Amino acid sequence: MQPSKDTFRVLQLHPTLRCNLRCLHCYSSSGPEAGEELEVELLRRALIDASVEGYNVAGFSGGEPLLYRHLGELLEQAQACGMITTVTSNGMLLDRRRIETLRGSLDLLAISLDGVPESHNRMRGSARAFETMRARLDGVRESGIPFGFIFTLTQHNLHELEWVAQFAVNQGARLLQIHPLEIVGRAREVLPRFGPDEVERAYSVLETARIRSIIGDRLRVQLDLVDTRRLRDEPDRVFAGNASMDVTACRLGEVVAPLVIEADGTVVPIQHGFARAYALGNLHDAPLGELAVSWKRDRYHRFRELCRQVFKEITVPSDLPFANWYEVLGHHAERSAQAWR
Repeated sequence: MQPSKDTFRVLQLHPTLRCNLRCLHCYSSSGPEAGEELEVELLRRALIDASVEGYNVAGFSGGEPLLYRHLGELLEQAQACGMITTVTSNGMLLDRRRIETLRGSLDLLAISLDGVPESHNRMRGSARAFETMRARLDGVRESGIPFGFIFTLTQHNLHELEWVAQFAVNQGARLLQIHPLEIVGRAREVLPRFGPDEVERAYSVLETARIRSIIGDRLRVQLDLVDTRRLRDEPDRVFAGNASMDVTACRLGEVVAPLVIEADGTVVPIQHGFARAYALGNLHDAPLGELAVSWKRDRYHRFRELCRQVFKEITVPSDLPFANWYEVLGHHAERSAQAWR
C-alpha cells in the first residue's frame, strides 16, 4: 500500500536464490541448485540509497537468506541507516551460530509455516522440514529475537489455520501473517489451481476474525487481503489517486512501496517477478539513486496508470469484496506488458 509518513516503506532484498529446500509454492523458484546471488557491496550501497529515498524497513528473503554469508553485515548496515530489519526463513538452518549472527541486528524473524506437520512437509518437499524447524525454535526463544510465522493460504488449507495460530501462541510468536498463495514462480508450474478463490478469501476473513477472538492479544494476526469497499475512498493507498504532486521532487519511498531487489540485481516495484516493463533497472548498471531518478521521470506515470486501472476494476461493488492487491496488480502488469510487445 502507498506509504505515508506514519507507515512502513519496505525495501525487500533477495540476495541469493540458493535454498536448502525446493518448495512447491516458491515465488522465486529457488532451490539447492540455484547459485545466483548479489555482491555484498552492491547491496550495501543499495541500502544506503534506499534509506535516503525514504525506505524505513529492510526485509531479507530469497532463496534462504541464512545461506547468504554476508547477511549479518547487511543487517548491521540497514540498522545503521535507521531501518527496521526483518528476515524471512524456512527455519531449518537456525542453529546457534547463525542465530548469533542475527542477534542485535534483527528486529523480526519471520518463519514459514504451511499448516499441520504433514501439510508443511508436503509443501516444502521434505519429510524433515517441520520437525527440524520446530527443534530450532528453542534457540530462537533463548536469543530473545522477536519472531513470527508466515502461513501461505491456499484453496485447500484454511481449516488448518486455527492449528497454526495455536502453535504460534504456544511457541511464543508475536505475529502470524496469513498470505494468500500467488500463482507465480514455481507455483505457476506445479500449483496452478491452488490459489484461494474469491469464496475462499471471504471465508478466510471470517476465520481470521474468529481466531482473533479466541487468541486475543496473545498474538497479532495479520491477513494480507484488502476490503475493496473500504478501498474505494482511499485510492492513494494503492497509488491510484489523482496525483497533483511533482513526483520528480519526491523521494522514491513516497511514491512506491514495496520496492524489490531481486537476486540478479533487477529492481522492481511491488513484488518479486513484477513485469520488467515497470522495472527501475538493474543495480549492475547504475546505483539505486540513479535508477530512482530515471524511473520517476520515464516510467512512474505508466505505473500509476496501471494502478488506476486495477483500482477501478477491483472496487466495483461485489458480494465478496476481498482481494490480494499485489497479486491482481502483478497479473495486470504482465498482461499490459505483453500488449506492448
